[in-house]
Amino acid sequence: MKAITYHQYGPPEVLQLEEVEKPVPTDQEILIKIKATAVNTADVRLRKADPFLARLVYGLFKPTKTNILGIVLAGEVEAVGKSVTRYKKGDQVFGLASFNMGTFAEYICLPQDAALAIKPANMTFEEAAVIPFGGHTALHYLKKAPIQPGQKVLIYGASGAVGTAAVQLARHFGAEVTGVCSTSNVDLVKSLGAHHVIDYTKTDLSKISEKYDVVFDTIGKVSVFDLTNLLHKKGALLLGSALVKQGLQALWVMMTSSIKIVTGTAQTSAEDMNFLKQLLESGELKPVIDKRFTFAQMVEAHRYVDTGRKRGNVAVTLD
Repeated sequence: MKAITYHQYGPPEVLQLEEVEKPVPTDQEILIKIKATAVNTADVRLRKADPFLARLVYGLFKPTKTNILGIVLAGEVEAVGKSVTRYKKGDQVFGLASFNMGTFAEYICLPQDAALAIKPANMTFEEAAVIPFGGHTALHYLKKAPIQPGQKVLIYGASGAVGTAAVQLARHFGAEVTGVCSTSNVDLVKSLGAHHVIDYTKTDLSKISEKYDVVFDTIGKVSVFDLTNLLHKKGALLLGSALVKQGLQALWVMMTSSIKIVTGTAQTSAEDMNFLKQLLESGELKPVIDKRFTFAQMVEAHRYVDTGRKRGNVAVTLD
């Protein structure tokens, strides 16, 4: 089968199209023919080994745990192991391979209890593939808050993959949603249901007098101290993309205040995938696709995500 591989850390050019062995499902696995995937910030970070600590998991000097990136997928079940009961051949599915990676390929084998669900009938493979990363991450953190109807929620980075999902999910949970983004993305965030939108190029966070019950930072580029100043004394700060600096700041805040801080890796499950599926089918959650690329254009797709100007998601089709 064809796959996009990488054998060293670095820029998009380390990615290459290769022929690799097609996987065979074990008794508890399903073999999925991938129709579409997406390039997310997690893929880019692992490609670059940024942060450096990623090397402790995926290989110190070069990637050794896996040579195929890719977290999300939408596709069709081509074969099932003899003990599989949840899916059958021909089922159209979408979901995550999680941090085992491997979706930048024509085929993948996943356990039947992986974070998968039947693809919504009203979604194309491309539309379904872009939902799981941002949708799952946003859902994980918002449930940890947890969001209550009537609460005021601020989402920093509201135009990215996680942010666009978070705006819609917070609105679904009954919150009064404020999105923070750049000037060019204000209309997009409003269209997703945000009650208020703050343009960070025009408004300094330190000048905002409003206090929020929950602040969700989806991009990890803002001081934790600036974010906590936006919260009520017993509010919740969700750090969806915290690295070392934010992590240290978060420890100090937890020791010196009553603010609840949620960070760490988002957990994935088939239950959450089915919840997202229901919202997609009802129209309460909509995919946001910025650009589309073919499988052969994977390097170009990574270059675009590297610019940091991605709105929503970048989709990659395999057919």
